[in-house]
Amino acid sequence: MTREGNPAPPSARVHVCEYRVIYGDTDQMGFAYYANYLRWFEVGRNEYLRAVGYTYLRLEAEGIILPVVEAGCRYLRTAHYDDLLRIESWIEELGRVKVRFGYRICRNGEAEPLATGFTVHASLDPQSRPRRVPESLVAALRRFELEG
Repeated sequence: MTREGNPAPPSARVHVCEYRVIYGDTDQMGFAYYANYLRWFEVGRNEYLRAVGYTYLRLEAEGIILPVVEAGCRYLRTAHYDDLLRIESWIEELGRVKVRFGYRICRNGEAEPLATGFTVHASLDPQSRPRRVPESLVAALRRFELEG
């Protein structure tokens, strides 16, 4: 996704996973609660990292934490109970000490997005000091991009 909320640039490898909206994700009106879209971004990000061989457990074991330092979401249409969502995730920017993920959430089988967004993560050591994104993670991300 670009910073304007458009689909992923053609050069980005998009990872796709699915999530079914549960009753607890909805409000009294039957709409998915707005904050859940950020949770679904997290689902997508976790599955993206898992696909490249880097779970958060592995990162933490290597002395890296990736807290969210910025997030944004553009709500375009609403999800409802029992919708099967397609969560698309990709790396938008990879810096020395930060990573920016882009996201697009659609109902499975539909092209129009329900929401688009991003999260920016700082690469920190366990004492919350900036630390370079590990070269092994950078290499894994590059391999993943090339496989697409």
